[in-house]
Amino acid sequence: MLGDTDRAQRLLELTGLTPEELRAGLDDPGVLAAVLDFLCAHEPDLLAAADALGVTPQQLASARERINA
Repeated sequence: MLGDTDRAQRLLELTGLTPEELRAGLDDPGVLAAVLDFLCAHEPDLLAAADALGVTPQQLASARERINA
């Protein structure tokens, strides 16, 4: 997901996260929710992330719903 420079920059700008916060927060539900919200807001990003992770877009969307519940 972060291999694409434009996508990575958008993620940081839209979530307000710094690269350090993102790395440190990989186990933080709030950080995961922010990343999943970002992905689900833009279908091309969602599809690219799902493909890179070997999951379906629906699985990512479902994870977002569970975290944000």
